[in-house]
Amino acid sequence: MNVTLTAEETCSPVSTHAIGQDAASSVASTLKALSDPLRLRMLSAIASDPRGESCVCDLAELAEVSQPTVSHHLKVLKDVDVLTSERRGTWVWYKINPNRRRAVTALLDSFAPATVAAPWADDAADEARRPDFDARVTHLADELAAEIPELDSATVLTIVRESYTALARTARVTSALIPLTERFARQRLSDLTRDRDTAVPQVLFVCVANAGRSQLAAALVNQIADGKVIARSAGSSPADVIHPHVRSLLAEIEGDDAAERFPKPLTDDAVRAADVVITMGCGDVCPIMPGIRYDDWAVGDPALASREGVGAIRDDIAARVRTLVDDLLN
Repeated sequence: MNVTLTAEETCSPVSTHAIGQDAASSVASTLKALSDPLRLRMLSAIASDPRGESCVCDLAELAEVSQPTVSHHLKVLKDVDVLTSERRGTWVWYKINPNRRRAVTALLDSFAPATVAAPWADDAADEARRPDFDARVTHLADELAAEIPELDSATVLTIVRESYTALARTARVTSALIPLTERFARQRLSDLTRDRDTAVPQVLFVCVANAGRSQLAAALVNQIADGKVIARSAGSSPADVIHPHVRSLLAEIEGDDAAERFPKPLTDDAVRAADVVITMGCGDVCPIMPGIRYDDWAVGDPALASREGVGAIRDDIAARVRTLVDDLLN
């Protein structure tokens, strides 16, 4: 049977408003680059970083993959102009391409709003207000290099950048990053230039978070030894703050100086500079260096103890410290 269509039922072509072929190909390439879960996680990590950028060492911790794999994913995002990068010393830093920032934020905020918590908005005014951490870190490195002429300025810059990066991973308040970086970098530079033949004995205490027992042990050594032994502390996975119970004990031991203490990551420099390394429940995380004495103290964890229990842990550590100091000085 034949059917006759009326004019109203006939399909009449209209001018199309679809994007052009070149634009479609470009968008498709970008979406293809973003269609990998790890790449999206990297993108969200960079977008939400309070520094406005992320170091490759931060991004490598998002998944248990090899460094070449991480570099491959970042290159894919760079090839479609979503990311830009800059090498500074031994590290490469990544940030969202300013021309793509609004699109990236809209994408992440639409599909996974919890991943976009960046304190810096993407307009020009907020970008101008974002602290220029790189310039401040470089200025700090220049100041420290002038104070320590025996070290190459490039070495000092590397130490300062690495110190900043390590602390930024757990920082709660970015405004305190530069002062903390200065204290941490000064300690590391002091370790690098330490003369074992003339310096007083140095002890390094290592625990997991560097928020409790290792901090307490270092403070007690410095109190009991009265400058005749120097103590440092570090953590294999440092916390962002010192445990409140321990903070109060540190204040009793060091007074106002306790406010200067903060959790620090373990570095090879600190191990090399130590005469004695004492681990406190952190397992086999310390690199083994020749000529260094290693001990392990099985003491309680203040983070898991009551206030009274923390006091008992302090007394236990103090007794061990007195024995250690006597051993090192006699």
